[in-house]
Amino acid sequence: MSQTSADTPGTAAVSTLPSTDPPPRHRWWILAVIGVAQLMVVLDATIVNIALPSAQKDLGFSDGDRQWIVTAYALAFGSLLLLGGRIADLFGRKVTFLVGLVGFAAASAVGGAAASFEMLVAARAVQGLFGALLAPAALSLLTTTFTDARERAKAFGVYGAIAGAGGAIGLLLGGVLTEYLDWRWTLYVNLAFAAVAFVGGALLLKRATRDRSATIDVPGAALVGGGLFCLVYGFSNAESHDWGSVATWGFLVAGAVLLAAFTWWQTRAARPLLPLRVLLDRNRGASFVSVLIIGAGMFGVFLFLTYYLQQSLGYTPIKTGLAFLPMVAGLMLASTLASTALIPRFGPKPVVPLGMGVAAAGMVWLTGLDLNSTYATSILPPLIVAGLGLGLVMAPAMSLATAGVAAEDAGVASAAVNTMQQVGGSLGTALLNTLSTSAAADYLVGRNPKDPAVLAQAGLHAYSTAYWWSAAFFAAGLLVSVLLYRRGVPDTDPDAAPVVHM
Repeated sequence: MSQTSADTPGTAAVSTLPSTDPPPRHRWWILAVIGVAQLMVVLDATIVNIALPSAQKDLGFSDGDRQWIVTAYALAFGSLLLLGGRIADLFGRKVTFLVGLVGFAAASAVGGAAASFEMLVAARAVQGLFGALLAPAALSLLTTTFTDARERAKAFGVYGAIAGAGGAIGLLLGGVLTEYLDWRWTLYVNLAFAAVAFVGGALLLKRATRDRSATIDVPGAALVGGGLFCLVYGFSNAESHDWGSVATWGFLVAGAVLLAAFTWWQTRAARPLLPLRVLLDRNRGASFVSVLIIGAGMFGVFLFLTYYLQQSLGYTPIKTGLAFLPMVAGLMLASTLASTALIPRFGPKPVVPLGMGVAAAGMVWLTGLDLNSTYATSILPPLIVAGLGLGLVMAPAMSLATAGVAAEDAGVASAAVNTMQQVGGSLGTALLNTLSTSAAADYLVGRNPKDPAVLAQAGLHAYSTAYWWSAAFFAAGLLVSVLLYRRGVPDTDPDAAPVVHM
C-alpha cells in the first residue's frame, strides 16, 4: 500500500510511506463521481465545435471571431491548469472540486443563455477557469481514494479511458443536441453533469487536511497567463489588423517577453509552477513540443472540417459528429499500437516522426476537397490517415513527457503536458483561423462577393489554406522529433508514480 502526495498540481505522485487509513468504503462510487466531472471537462473542448456554425448564425459573429469560442476555453484551461493544482493543495481537494463544479455549471448556464458573442466568449473563458480548478482536484482525489496499487491501476485505467473518449463523445453529443434541441444545449447539458457530480461529491468525499505548506506562485501564474494571452491575441489580430500592425506584432513581442520572464522566474521562485528540470530531459522536451504541435493541428482540423461539412456540403450537426468518429477510432487504434507494441520495441525516435509524417500526409490529402467531394471516397480516407498519424504521436509523446520524473514532480509534469496540449490548441486555432480568413478575403479580391458560388469557392480556399498550414506544423514536428528524441527504447522505472492525462 502506498500513500499519495498532493504537493503538485493534479498530483499523481506516490510515496513509499505506508498508508494508515483504510480505503474509503464507497471508493468505486467516488470513481464514478470523478469520472462524470472529468467527462464534462474533456468533452467541453469539442462539444461546442459542432454547434459553432449554428451559434455563429444565431449571434451573428464574424469568421474572424469564431475561433474565440474554442480558444477562450482552451486558453483559460491550459494557462491556469498549473495554478489550479496549487489552489487544490492550499484550500483542500474536496472544496476545490465542489467549487469547480459549481463555477463550471454557472458559466455553462450563462453561455447557454448568451445574447451576444462577447457574453458567450466570456462564459467559455470562465468555464476554462473553473475547469482548471476542477481537473487537478479530481486527479488528486483519485490518487488519495485508491491506495491499493492494483485497485489504483484499474481506477486510473477507467479515468484515462474517459479522458480519451471524451473528445469523441463531445463531437457526437454536440451534433445530437444541436440538431434535435438547439446549439445552446451543448452548454446547458453541463448542468446535468455538474449536478450529479456535485451531489455525489458532497455526500461521498471526505474533507482532507489542507497542505498548509503549499504556496501559490502568483508572479509565475501572472507571467505565463499574460504571455499566452498576448500570443493568442496577437495571432488573432493579424486577421483584422495585418501582420505589420502594432496591434499584431506588439502583442506577439509582449507575449514572447512575458514567457521569457516566466522562464527566468521559474529558476528563482521557491515553489515554481513549472520546475525547469521537468523540461530539460531530451525525450521529455521533444514530447512537450510534440504535444504542443499535435494540439495545434488537431484543434484546427476539428474547427475547419466542421465548417466544411456543414456549410459547404450541407451536413446536419449530428451527421458531422458521426463523420469524425472514424478519425477518433484511428487515433485510439494507433495510440494503443504505439504504446503497447511500437515504443517498447523501437523507442520513440522512429515512431513519433512517422506519426508526424502520416498526419501531415492526411492534411495534404484534405486540401483536395471540393463542393462535389463524397464522404466515402474523398473525406473518410484522409480522416483515417490523419487519425492514425495523430495516434502514433499522441500516446508516446504524452507518456514520455512524464516518464522518469521524480515523484514530487509527477503532478506538475502531468499538468504541464495537458497545458501544452491546450495551449497548442489555442495558438493553432488562432493562427489557422487568421490565415484561413485572410486567404478567403484575398480570394474575393476582384470577384463578386455576393455571388453564392464565389463565396463557396472562397470558403474552400480558406479551408485548404488551414490544412496546408496544419501539414506544415506536422512537418516541423517531424523535424523536431527526429532531432531531439534519443535513439533506443527508453528506460522504465517500475516504481514511478502513475500519471494520468486530462
